[in-house]
Amino acid sequence: MCGIAGIVNYRSLEDKRVLLGKMAGMMRHRGPDAAGMFLKGPVGLVHTRLSIIDLSSAGNQPIHNEDKSIWIVFNGEIFNFPEIRKDLEARGHRFYTQTDTEVLIHLYEEKGAHFLQVLNGQFALAIWDENKKELLLARDRVGIRPLFYQFDNGRMTFASEIKALFADTAIHREINAQSLADVFTCWAPLGELTPFKNIYQLLPGHYARINSQGMFIQSYWSPDFSHEDKSDRPLNDWVEELRGLLLDASRIRLRADVPVGAYLSGGIDSTYISSLVKQNFNNRLSTFSVRFTDKRFDESDYQTIAVRSLKTDHHDVCCSEEDIGTLFPKVVWHTETPIIRTAPTPLFMLSKLVRERNFKVVLTGEGADEIFAGYNIFKEDKIRRFWARQPDSEKRPKLLEKLYPYIFSGANSRSRQFLQGFFKKDLLAIDSPVYSHLLRWSNTSQLQSFFSNDLQSQAFSTNAFADRYCANLPNDFMSWSPLSRAQYTEMRIFLSNYLLSSQGDRMAMANSIEGRFPFLDHRLIEFACRLPQRFRIHGLNEKFLLKQAARGVIPDELIERAKQPYRAPISRCFFGNRKLDYVDEMMSEDQIRAKGYFEPSKVSRLIAKCGKGKGQLLSERENMALVGILSTQLLDHQFISSFPLQSDHLIDDIAVHS
Repeated sequence: MCGIAGIVNYRSLEDKRVLLGKMAGMMRHRGPDAAGMFLKGPVGLVHTRLSIIDLSSAGNQPIHNEDKSIWIVFNGEIFNFPEIRKDLEARGHRFYTQTDTEVLIHLYEEKGAHFLQVLNGQFALAIWDENKKELLLARDRVGIRPLFYQFDNGRMTFASEIKALFADTAIHREINAQSLADVFTCWAPLGELTPFKNIYQLLPGHYARINSQGMFIQSYWSPDFSHEDKSDRPLNDWVEELRGLLLDASRIRLRADVPVGAYLSGGIDSTYISSLVKQNFNNRLSTFSVRFTDKRFDESDYQTIAVRSLKTDHHDVCCSEEDIGTLFPKVVWHTETPIIRTAPTPLFMLSKLVRERNFKVVLTGEGADEIFAGYNIFKEDKIRRFWARQPDSEKRPKLLEKLYPYIFSGANSRSRQFLQGFFKKDLLAIDSPVYSHLLRWSNTSQLQSFFSNDLQSQAFSTNAFADRYCANLPNDFMSWSPLSRAQYTEMRIFLSNYLLSSQGDRMAMANSIEGRFPFLDHRLIEFACRLPQRFRIHGLNEKFLLKQAARGVIPDELIERAKQPYRAPISRCFFGNRKLDYVDEMMSEDQIRAKGYFEPSKVSRLIAKCGKGKGQLLSERENMALVGILSTQLLDHQFISSFPLQSDHLIDDIAVHS
């Protein structure tokens, strides 16, 4: 993994060298091993390198073709590059490095933008074509690697992180109110939006061409559930195909010139991946996990079962409420977005542990819940649709008690009636394209009640949010099964814009760690899109096919365990037994009023409630509001009012090519 950035200006000449050095400096954590720059005419490209393949200096970027007419800066990995290289060499192409990056240059020469269809990888890249005087930007299919840009009047700046864009003092820094409302609805800005005005992300599965005529964006891949298999193909056939695909996806993700470890949470997904690697490729696998001092969130008992079964060289880090409170400002700096959960913080600690153990690469189990329907939201959708057929039934809503025993357990009749009323909201809106998510969005959007009067006057309703999302759905979306629609929505919003960002790339790269995701191999995703519904959720048994494939590979205890969503403590981290000066400052009435995002009196009442019970009195929604408010205040402080523009972020020893 690396950091990339660049400037292309067709309207006027500018000296780009110093600014590119500052942009690289803002991302040095993404690539501490080397830095390089290309300058020619309207374009400037810069790269910070985390060396993983071809560790020699020959692999430093930017990289060029034989006649130096095409240059690339690349962040990511192409896992099928040896096979592509062999074919290109047979066609007469000559290489001067052993990197996957150089393969992209020659593949682009052969296929133009269509080369993206050939790649199996996770990436963000920029290619300058001197002959066309054109810049090509592209991002991997599901958005594992980030790419942000600002385009104005023929001048574009782009980078792996927004802070690198803000190294350019000409770019205005302001939080986008619409994006803030999105975060307080679905956890992340929707679509191409970012938390900042006029700063956008290139969407997953898209590329952009930038030339003197403007910027042209095109999709090259999207999850497609239109070919669900309706045949009577036996379950065992599906199991064997899945096992083969996952084994190969794991195999090619071990390609590196440095050791590769694995995260091990104690769940099915990460344990299965670790088992495949340990049993087939690496008898000395090192695994890493996070424990919690708060037993409500701790999964160490299951991690112990997994480690004993796998016999890996295991390392873990213990996360306390104090750790989360202390590290939270640093986490916000790296996420570059408001967050309504503290869950990224333990993952920051985990990647730091990996780095301290001298690893640069880890395999993880992310993506399995999205492609094999592992979340409760999918089962909840199924139950609510069943209930909607007989909305007055007293028996059908009882299925929700099976789904959420920890919510209904111990509830008296009045509380039970309230909970059923909550889940009955919009029960009959089954024709909505986003029926599966309406209840969640509506519930989370109530956090906007803490917004200032000015923000609330802009009326960011759940319906308006849903309309914005639905405006870009595939044409045949409503012909898909309800489960497929729900999975697509989860992949397009939560997976790419939150999970792979705030909890993925950002927390790993903060400590110069590259995460690799076998479940997000596009071959596996396309396989899962074809999978019959009954093999995704069987009754209310989630990830049914994956569990069948895992039997005999991992302990049954981990397959049969009740699903435990990954979460972390919230309010007690900030209002426990220890005073945190930054919390007092950011959440003070003066600061709340000065920044203008939230209503001071409501925030004060929330903080007072925290103080009375040291954070124990808050509801789940209030906890989310608390961390959302605090992270927004920190984001404004770090990126708007006190953004670091000092010269110490300049990398002044960059190798320059022209």
